[in-house]
Amino acid sequence: MDGRPYKGRRIYFQQTRSYYDNGLRKAGQLAATAPLYLAILFAATLALRMCHGRILWTDEDYHLAAGIQAIQGKLLYRDLWYDKPPLAAWIYAALGAYPGWPLRLFDAFYILAICAAMYRFARDVWGELEGLFAAGLIAFSLSFDHASAVIPIAPDLFMMLPQILAVHAAWRRRAFQAGLFSGIAFLFHTKGLFVLAMCALLAWREILPLAAGFAIPVGCLLGFLGWKGALSGYVNQVWRWGLAYSGSSPIEHPFANALRRTFDWLGFHVLLVIGAASLWWKRDRSTWWIALWCVISFCGVASGTLFAPRYFLQLLPPLVLAASRGITLLLETTSHRRIVWAALASSLLLPVARFGPRYVVLAGDLVAHRAHHWTDVALDQDDQAAALYLNQFKHDGDTLFVWGYRPGDFVYTRMPAARIFWDSQPLTGVPADRHLFNARATLPEAAARNRATLAFTYPTFIVDGLSQLNPRLALAKYPDLHDWLGHYRVIARTDLSVIYRLRETAQARGR
Repeated sequence: MDGRPYKGRRIYFQQTRSYYDNGLRKAGQLAATAPLYLAILFAATLALRMCHGRILWTDEDYHLAAGIQAIQGKLLYRDLWYDKPPLAAWIYAALGAYPGWPLRLFDAFYILAICAAMYRFARDVWGELEGLFAAGLIAFSLSFDHASAVIPIAPDLFMMLPQILAVHAAWRRRAFQAGLFSGIAFLFHTKGLFVLAMCALLAWREILPLAAGFAIPVGCLLGFLGWKGALSGYVNQVWRWGLAYSGSSPIEHPFANALRRTFDWLGFHVLLVIGAASLWWKRDRSTWWIALWCVISFCGVASGTLFAPRYFLQLLPPLVLAASRGITLLLETTSHRRIVWAALASSLLLPVARFGPRYVVLAGDLVAHRAHHWTDVALDQDDQAAALYLNQFKHDGDTLFVWGYRPGDFVYTRMPAARIFWDSQPLTGVPADRHLFNARATLPEAAARNRATLAFTYPTFIVDGLSQLNPRLALAKYPDLHDWLGHYRVIARTDLSVIYRLRETAQARGR
C-alpha cells in the first residue's frame, strides 16, 4: 500500500478543519461588530426621527394625550374614553408624555430594541450574518415607509417588540416566556391574539405553560380594572367599539382595496420579497414555520379589511426573518456576488426615492427655522395654532373638550379633559379614520346616550376641529347639543378650528 487513501483522508480532514476554523473566525468577527453595527443603526434612526421633532402624528398624539390624562389622575375607561388597550398610554405617562426631542429619542431607543431582538432571533436560528441582515432590514423598513405608519410608536408598532420576543421564545420551546410576551403584545393591541396563535402552533406541546404565561399580564389588567370599576368601560370601549369599527369598513370595494394596498406595500419592500422568495425556493422544510407566521400575521393585517399601512407592521418581522436567510443564501450560492449586491442595493432605491426626500426637506426646515409646508401635517400645525390661543387664556383648573379627533390639542396644552368624553368619536359614532369624509354612525344609539351625558358637563374650552372639515358632522347640527353649545362663546379661530369658551354664568353652574 502506498498510503494514498490515508493521505487523502488526512487532507480532507485538514481542509474540513480549516473551513470550520475560518467559519468560526468569521462568525467571531461578525459578533464583535454587532454592537457597533447596532449603534450605527441607532444613530441613523435617531437622526431621521429628529427630522420629525416638531410634528405629532395621528395615533401617537392620542396615546400621549391619554398618558397626560393618566398623569393628572384619570383612570382609562372609567374617567376617560380610550378605545385601545392601556399599555401604550401608560408607557407614555411613565415617560412624562412630552412631545419634541424626548419623544423622538424614545422612538429611536424603541427601534433599537426591535433591531436587537430581530438580530438575536435570526442569529439563533441561523447565524451572525443573518442576524446583522435582519437588524439592518427592519431598521430600514421602519424608516422608509409611510411616515404616518412608521414614525409614531403607536399600538401597531409598540406590539412589534413583544411579538418578536414571543415567537422567538416559542421557537426555543420556552412556552411560559412566549405566553408572557404574547400577553404584553395583547396589552398593546388586541391583535396580540394573532401572536398568541403563532406561539401556540410552535409550542403546542407546552400549551398549558403558554396559556399560564399569557394569563398573568392579561389577568393582572382585568383584575386591576375590575377593582377600580373600569372593567365594563374597557369592554365597551376596546371590544364593543373595536368590533363595531372593524365590522363597518367604509371601503366600497374591499377586495380590490386589499390587493392594491398589499401589492403597494410589497413593492416598497421588494428586497424582503426577493429574500423570502429565495429562501422558500430552496424548499427547506425547516422554515415552514416562518411561512406560517407570515400567513397568521397577514390575517392580522386583513382584519377589518382596511389594510392601512400601519397594519402591515405585523407582517414585517416574519418577512424580515425569512429575507435575512434568503439573502445570505443568495450570496453564498452565487459566483457573481457583485452583481447580486448591486441588484439587492438597487431594490432599495424605490423606498428611498419615495420617502427619503421628505427627511431632507424637514431637516432643511429645522435648520432654517421655517414652518413645514406639508399637507400631511396640516392638522397637527392647526393643533399647535389652537394651543397657542388656549395657552394664553387658560388658568389652573380649566378643562378642555375637542369636537373632532384632535388629541394634539391636549398634548400641546396639557389641559385636563372635563369628563370621560374628550373627543367626538363616541358622540357621533363615526370613527376618526373616516369622520373627515363620512357621516355614517357605527353605534348611533350609544352615541346619542353619550351626547346626553356630555350635555351635563361644562368644560371651560371647546375646540371644534371638525365642523369646517366635515359639515355633516358639525357640532351645531346635533339638536340635543343646541342648548349646551349656547353656554359658550367664540373667542378665537384658526384655519381649521373654532375655539369656544364657557360663559361666566354657565361656568358658575358647571362648578
